Amino acid sequence: MSLQRFILISLCAVISLTASAQSRRRNALTDAPANTPVPVVPAPQTRLLEGMRVSSTLLNRGIRYSIYLPPDYYTSNRRYPVVYLLHGYTDDETAWVQFGEADRLLDAGIRSGELPPMIVVMPDAGVTWYMNDYQNKVRYEDMFVQELIPHVDSTYRTRTKRDYRAISGLSMGGHGSLLLAMHHPELFASCAALSAAVYTDETIASMEEPTYNTIWASLLSGPVSGQDRLTAHWKRNSPLTLARSAPEGDLKKVRWYLDCGDEDFLSGNNALLHLALLDRKIPHEYRVRDGAHTWTYWRTGLTDALKFIATGFHR
Repeated sequence: MSLQRFILISLCAVISLTASAQSRRRNALTDAPANTPVPVVPAPQTRLLEGMRVSSTLLNRGIRYSIYLPPDYYTSNRRYPVVYLLHGYTDDETAWVQFGEADRLLDAGIRSGELPPMIVVMPDAGVTWYMNDYQNKVRYEDMFVQELIPHVDSTYRTRTKRDYRAISGLSMGGHGSLLLAMHHPELFASCAALSAAVYTDETIASMEEPTYNTIWASLLSGPVSGQDRLTAHWKRNSPLTLARSAPEGDLKKVRWYLDCGDEDFLSGNNALLHLALLDRKIPHEYRVRDGAHTWTYWRTGLTDALKFIATGFHR
């Protein structure tokens, strides 16, 4: 047999088999009852939403946030506890996912049963330190409490009772989580602060002017120096001062978790915060692990922080 004839016969055989298979598929559809539903494979639903916005009247602009929805969000009608997860200085609402891999850690924790299904909200705060400024022109704290939380509760299926709302964050976000929980113990059941940017009066008063003017002046006092920086507004927004002076009953309403690396430049001030709570017999968890002020430290600490928070969601 010639090569050309062999190739021709092979091609005919392939075409015949393909046509037969197609005919069988058509017959199967034709022979099925008329009311047999055609199976539909649902399109996957996105559970990590970035670039979301809440319109703020208080700040006169839109505030971006990212939000993580648990694996069964689109296949159930249940409501979920919610954690607000705050970013650090100069970062934004994408940092906890981009660098902290929060979505991956949450998926793994929920899949293994270490974490219950939960919603996690990551808002953009710029460099506001999550507070209102001393002139009350940039009211980020008020926006968070009066606009962001109600927006999340009305837009997503959250459990709206305080018992199922918690807050966490790193560095500036650790400061913000402490501040918001100390100012609003009626809103948050738990607070987990990682490498919290806690400063003493002495640190603020002695800070070099260029640093103070860049980071703090617009928030606390304007460009002043020394003791003039230790205003009533500073004291009201200092977690260390609040740990020493806030009503004991308010502090005891919240479950506290502190975690700061032994090589972190904030380690000493976090230890002072621990001692302040200890002196007043405020129950809290205090962790010191090997590490510095890095994303490696926060990534490896997030699951334990969320496990601490999740304990409060149970009875």
